[in-house]
Amino acid sequence: MKKYYFGSNLKMYKTIRETTAYLTSLAELTNDIGREKIELFIIPSYTSLEQASASVDHGLIRLGAQNMCWEEQGQFTGEISPLMLQETEMDLVMIGHSERRHVFGERDEEENRKVKCALDHGLTALLCIGETAEDKQYGVGPEVLRMQLKKGFHEIDSASVGKLWVAYEPVWSIGVNGTPATAEYAEKMHGEIKKCLEEMFGEKSREIPVLYGGSVNPDNGEELIVQPSIDGLFVGRAAWQADRFNELIRNAMKAVGL
Repeated sequence: MKKYYFGSNLKMYKTIRETTAYLTSLAELTNDIGREKIELFIIPSYTSLEQASASVDHGLIRLGAQNMCWEEQGQFTGEISPLMLQETEMDLVMIGHSERRHVFGERDEEENRKVKCALDHGLTALLCIGETAEDKQYGVGPEVLRMQLKKGFHEIDSASVGKLWVAYEPVWSIGVNGTPATAEYAEKMHGEIKKCLEEMFGEKSREIPVLYGGSVNPDNGEELIVQPSIDGLFVGRAAWQADRFNELIRNAMKAVGL
């Protein structure tokens, strides 16, 4: 049976108290859903990580960090090391989010170093990739995604695929003013991603879940999740209220017959 992934990045929202209340509510609302059917994960802000970790059963909700340095320690003011994330019992780390790339200027080479560091410290690496509106206009989206994948996962052995996740988030579809991709477009791009992963890791690539993110909401979640190459939904603001996220998850599960 195919497993489906549902998660959200809380970005720079929610205080510690709001985060723990949200996680507690989400865990209670989804407690009856067998985790053999879904993988549920939330990525809170750094200041919330320790209390978030203590407030929720990691078997119900996996927790991750929004970014991480590629070094264990050193003169990197403002950065967070993998050792610090291990100390808060994080399960995964998001790498290469569009805002890290386009607001803070991170490059594919940096993302690769972070992926390697995450794997070296037993963390699942969630690599975010996506093309800009200009890339889409010129029809080079697939090439951009392939480059981000090949650089981001450069020199990663196939033995590590069990700790690799991919989130496809078209840059033009993210945020308040984002335009949701059609289900057909998302499926096409997910197909390209899976082809590239197979070239890199062979049959083992089938173990890598590829999630769609970018203005996912209750109106399009069901048509997205039924696409054969989409393994889950990486939901933005539509997930930031526990009851709404629970409803979105259950509607998506119905759509795929779970």
